[in-house]
Amino acid sequence: MEWFLKLLQSPDSVAHIVILFALVISAGVRLGRIRIGGKNGIAFGVTWVLFVGIIVGHICNKILYIPGPETVAAMETQNHIVHVIKEFGLILFVYCVGLQVGPSFFQTFKSGGLGMNVLAASLVMLNIAVMIGLYFLGEGLGIFSHADTPDAKNNFAMMVGVMYGAVTNTPGLGAATGVLKEMNFAAPIADGYACAYPLGVVGIICSILAVKVLTRVSLDKEHEAIQASVANNPHATPKHLVLKVTNKAVVGRSLHELHQFLNRQFVVTRCIKPETDEIIVPNRETQLEIGMLIHLVCTEDEAEALSSLIGEVQETASWSDDTTGSDYVSKRLVITKENINGKTLGKLHVSSIYGVNVTRITRNGMELFAARDLRLQVGDRILVTGREADIERFKNVVGAHVKHLDHPNVGAIFFGILVGLIVGQIPIPIPGVSLPVKLGLAGGPLVVAIIIGAFGYRYKINTYTSTSANLLLREVGITLFLAAVGIQAGASFYDTIASGDGIHYVWMGFLITTLPILICGLYGRLKMKLNYFTLMGLLAGSNTDPPALAFANATAGNNAPAVGYSTVYPLVMFLRILMAQLVLLFFMS
Repeated sequence: MEWFLKLLQSPDSVAHIVILFALVISAGVRLGRIRIGGKNGIAFGVTWVLFVGIIVGHICNKILYIPGPETVAAMETQNHIVHVIKEFGLILFVYCVGLQVGPSFFQTFKSGGLGMNVLAASLVMLNIAVMIGLYFLGEGLGIFSHADTPDAKNNFAMMVGVMYGAVTNTPGLGAATGVLKEMNFAAPIADGYACAYPLGVVGIICSILAVKVLTRVSLDKEHEAIQASVANNPHATPKHLVLKVTNKAVVGRSLHELHQFLNRQFVVTRCIKPETDEIIVPNRETQLEIGMLIHLVCTEDEAEALSSLIGEVQETASWSDDTTGSDYVSKRLVITKENINGKTLGKLHVSSIYGVNVTRITRNGMELFAARDLRLQVGDRILVTGREADIERFKNVVGAHVKHLDHPNVGAIFFGILVGLIVGQIPIPIPGVSLPVKLGLAGGPLVVAIIIGAFGYRYKINTYTSTSANLLLREVGITLFLAAVGIQAGASFYDTIASGDGIHYVWMGFLITTLPILICGLYGRLKMKLNYFTLMGLLAGSNTDPPALAFANATAGNNAPAVGYSTVYPLVMFLRILMAQLVLLFFMS
C-alpha cells in the first residue's frame, strides 16, 4: 500500500488530480440524490459536488500533503491544472445551455426579455447596495476598521470578494483582482469569496424556494401556463380534423386559392371524392367539391375557424392517420441532410414537387404544426403522408439516415467554443474605467452559442446534438466546475472561517445573496406575473449560478428555466464584471 499512499501525497501527479475529481464528483452526485424532507422533499443535486470538494480539498491540504518546499511547488502546479479544468467545465456548461435556448432566445427577448433584463440589472445593483450597507454596518459595530486607513480599504476589498462569492460570480472576482493589481493593493479577496460561496449557492436555491412559498406557487398550474404559451405559438401543437365540404363559397377553389382566401395555416393530407369514394393525395391545385371529405391538420387555435369556414366536422372518419388505401401511408422521417437545415417547408415545395404532405414536426420531444414558414432543423422528425413511392422519393431529399445523428458534430461544437473564447477576450473600453471590460471565458461562449443556435442555419452551421448528448455535456461541465471550485476553496476555507473576520463574511455573504433575490423574486412574480419556472432561471442567471440553474431544470422538467437564465445572463455577466471595477475604483481611489 506504500505506492498508493505515495500517490495520494503527490499533488502534481496527473493520476492524483484525476482521482480527486473522480472521488468528489461521484460522491457529490450520490449525495445530491438525497431528498431533505422525504420523497417529495428538496434535493440540492450537483451542488453537493461543491461541498464534497471543500471537504476533500481540506483533508488533502491539512492531512495528506507533507509540508515542505517540494510540496508547495507541487501544489502550485496542481492549482493551475485545477483552475484550467474549472474554466473548461464552465465553458462547456454555458455553451451547451446557449445552444439549447438559442432558437427561442430572441423570440423570448421580444416577448418580455427587456423587462426581465431590467429586473436582473436591479438585482445586481441591490447586491452592491446590500454589500456597501453591510460594510458600513460592520464599521459601526466595530467589526471593521474605521476611517481612511489601509485596514479599512483592505476590509472593503474583502467585502467585494464576499459579494462575488455570495453571487457565485468567478469572472467578477477575476476583474476585481485585476483592478487591485493595477492599484498596487494586495488583499486576499479570494478568501472572502471562498467563505461566502458555499452559502451563496445554498442561499440562491433557498431564496428561490422561499419565493415559491411566499407567493403560493402551484407547480402544476405553472406547467399548464407553459403549455398554454406553447399553444399560442404560430407553430403550436397540431390539431387533426375531418371536414365535409358544405360551404359553397369554397367549392371550386384550389387548395392554393383556399389558403389565400382564408389567410390561415393548414395542411390537407388526403381527400375522399363524394361520388366515387376515391382517396386522393391532394396538391396545391386540388379543387374542393360539395360533400368532399378532407383530412386537415392545423393549429389548435385555427381549428374552430376553419371548420366554420369550410364545412361540417365529422366525428368519425372512414380512414385514419395510418391507413387509408392500398398504397397510401404515413411515415416519420428524420432530417439528416445539412443542406435542409434552416429551409422552410414552403421553399421545399413538398406537395407540388414530391406529391406528399408534411403534417407535423417533432422537435426536442415537442410536436409542432408544419406551417409553411417553419424552418427545419437537422434532427427534426417529420410526419409525411402520401403514396409510398412518393415518400421514398422525398426521403432521399431529407436524408432520413438516423445513424448519422448518433455522432454529434463535435467539430462544430468546439469551433463555436473557439469563436466564443475569442469574443470573450475582446476588450470593451468604458469611459472613466482604467481597465477595459471583457465578457470573459464564460460570457463569450454563451453569447456565441445563443447566436449560433438562433442563426447558425443561415451560414450552414450544423450544431445538432441529441437531447441526451446535450444534457451529458452540460452535466460533465457543471460537475467539473463545482469539483474544481470546492477543491480550491477547501485549502483555505477552514482557516478563514476559524480566524479573523471569516465568520462575519459568511453571514454577511448570506444576506447579500438572499435579500436582493427575495425582493426581485417577489416583484417579478407578483407585479410582472412571470411564470415561476422562468423566474427560477432568471434568478439563477442574475447570480450567474449554474448549480441553481441545474436545480431549476430538475424542478421544472422543461426549458423555461434555461430560457430565463440565458435571457439575462449576458447583460448580468457584463454588469458583474463592470461593477467589480467601478465599485473598487470609486471607494478605494
